[in-house]
Order: sequence, then structure tokens, then C-alpha cells
Amino acid sequence: MKLVQDLPEIFEEFGEKKREAFLEIKEYKDKGIPVIGMYCAYFPTELAMAVGAIPVGLCSFSNETVTAAERELPKSMCPLVKSSYGFAIEDKCPFFHFADLVIGETTCDGKKKMYEFMSEFKDVFILELPHKQTEAALQYWKSEIIRFKEYLEKKFEVEITEEKLREAVRISNEGRRALKDFYELMKQDPAPMKGENLYNVLYGTTFKFDRSKVPAEIDALTVKLKEEYAAGKNEGKKHRILITGCPIGGATEKVIRAVEDNGGVVVAFENCNGAKSFDKLVDEENPDVYDALARRYLNIGCSVMTPNPNRLDLLDRLIDEFKVDGVVEMTLQACHTYNVESLSIRKFVNEKKGIPYINVETDYSQADIGQLNTRIAAFIEML
Repeated sequence: MKLVQDLPEIFEEFGEKKREAFLEIKEYKDKGIPVIGMYCAYFPTELAMAVGAIPVGLCSFSNETVTAAERELPKSMCPLVKSSYGFAIEDKCPFFHFADLVIGETTCDGKKKMYEFMSEFKDVFILELPHKQTEAALQYWKSEIIRFKEYLEKKFEVEITEEKLREAVRISNEGRRALKDFYELMKQDPAPMKGENLYNVLYGTTFKFDRSKVPAEIDALTVKLKEEYAAGKNEGKKHRILITGCPIGGATEKVIRAVEDNGGVVVAFENCNGAKSFDKLVDEENPDVYDALARRYLNIGCSVMTPNPNRLDLLDRLIDEFKVDGVVEMTLQACHTYNVESLSIRKFVNEKKGIPYINVETDYSQADIGQLNTRIAAFIEML
């Protein structure tokens, strides 16, 4: 596969992919294909694929629906929960509207209570996620995945055979491999593209519903970017920033722009829609496919885990491999697990890795853009 468009046009298309997907999802529904909505990286999407459904991330990154949610939820809750619930009750998210099923998970307390209310008007299945990554927790998580598999079979009247599930694993792994190859282009110094373009590709890819086509498309983009880099096209020497913390997207893309408008380039995203999503593959050699899925997903390093060594391990590698000059942690107001864990991340980055760190706590409004730019500009200036 060879791309004929110029890179700016390609990156813009990825940035618009979610809007296009709003229309595409109805076409799938009209064909009788089930839609399964999700909010979290812990959801094993391979099970949705094996049942013949389209897994799609639900709307949760806009300030637009926060006020509606605050009529029922406390204002002190995190904006991600309020935005998600607001989109649901206002019926403003096409993905939620067309979803036959919503997958919830026991990550944070706010989301758990939100799912209770949501289940009053939508089918919601709750995956009971353990908050430890021990062998006992792994066995429990495996049993939850099997329970979910049995639920899907009953709901959609389709048998999930091992063959179907392994094929879904293969397709997903190919997509992860392609995204990781693309992402790792940012190890080059100078960087071959802006972090905003990197983010648009990573996030936009999640709205490509035919997952089997993703690897070839991303591989072609990787080849094109390598060719242009070899021809001398790059971002020039800039301070190299890693963004970590809460899920980033929509309103919080202001953090990416604040970095790149003030002399930096974001070379790595550790967040849920960054490296966490494709850094590890499902072990296709494991004779027990459910054990393989359980291990891959439970080992994601989210702040709900206690302790959370896998997040530090990933940060450790990313900082070294991407030659990071400074770490920006974006935490959402009232996201208690990430805000509390920011202390250990600061210590790890400053003391073990020996590089500067800044935490920016924000919400989905645009009111703090000036302050955000001032703080991040000062941070980059001192690198």
C-alpha cells in the first residue's frame, strides 16, 4: 500500500476520523452489526470482535455536556465522568446512541457510580477489575473475562469459538505492532513530526472500525514518514517532552498545544490512548487464550493499581528510548488516583531519571489556557 497524499493532509484526515465515524457507525447498525461501547483500556476488545461486534470508545472528552451531568452528579466529580454521563443523558454521542451494550469496569469510584445510573437506560455490563496485579488477581480477572464471554454469547446468540478469538487477537496484535512501529519513529532526534500529529494518528485509528485494514494503512504512513525524514524533513531541534497522566483528548489537547506552541515537541504519550494501549501484545503462543488476554490487560499500568510498578517500568523505558528532556503530567481535577500517584511519578522522574517534571491539573474548560501556557513555557525554558 502506497500513500499518495501529503503528510499534512493525512494527519488532518486522522484528526477528523472521529467525526466521520459518527456517520459510519449508523451504516454498521443498518447492516445489523452490533456495537459495543467502552470507556477504558482494560476492556478486552478482542471479545467484542470475536462476537462480530464493533468496539468503539464512547464520548468523554468535551466540556459541552458537563453542565447537563452536574444536574444529577456532584460538581466535585472529575470532568471525564461528568462529560461521559452528560453525553449519555443528553443523547449527544452517536456511538452511545447506537451501542447495543456499554462495558463498564471497576476502575475509579466515580465511574462505578456513574455506571449504576447509566444502567437505568442502557444495557451495561460491569467487568470487575482487580486493583492488584498479583497471580491471585490474574486468576480472578481471567474468570471475569470468561464470564463476559459467556454473557456476550447469550446476549448476541453467537458462539465465541477459540478460533474466532485467536483471529481477533491476531488482528489486534498486528494493529498494535504497526502503531508501535509508527510511534517509535519519534525516537529520532530531531523528531519527524509534531506530537499533535502523532496523537491524531493514535487516537484517530481507534475509530477505524475495520481493524484488519489498520496495519497496512499505518505501515504505509510509517514508510512515507521515514522517506520524508531521510529527505531532511523534520521538526528541528526542540526540547523533547513526554506526556503522562490521565487520558488525554478533546478539551485536554490544550496541553499538547501548550507544549508545542512554546518551543517543545511531544515525543511520547504514556497515557491510556498512548503507549499503554499498544506497548504489549497478547501472547499468541499461550495455549490458554483467556490466560493470555488476562495477562496482557491486567498488566496495564493505571493509577487504580496498587502498587503500580508497570507504569514506572513503561515510563522508565520511554524516557530512555525517546531521549526525553522533561515530563509533563496532566491530571484532571478530582481524579484522585492520578493526583495522588503524581507524587511517586515526580519522585521517580526527578530522583531516578534525573530530569525535570511538572504536573498540570486541569479540567475540560478553556479558562486556564493562559495559565497553562505560562507554566509550560517557563518549564520548557528551564530545560
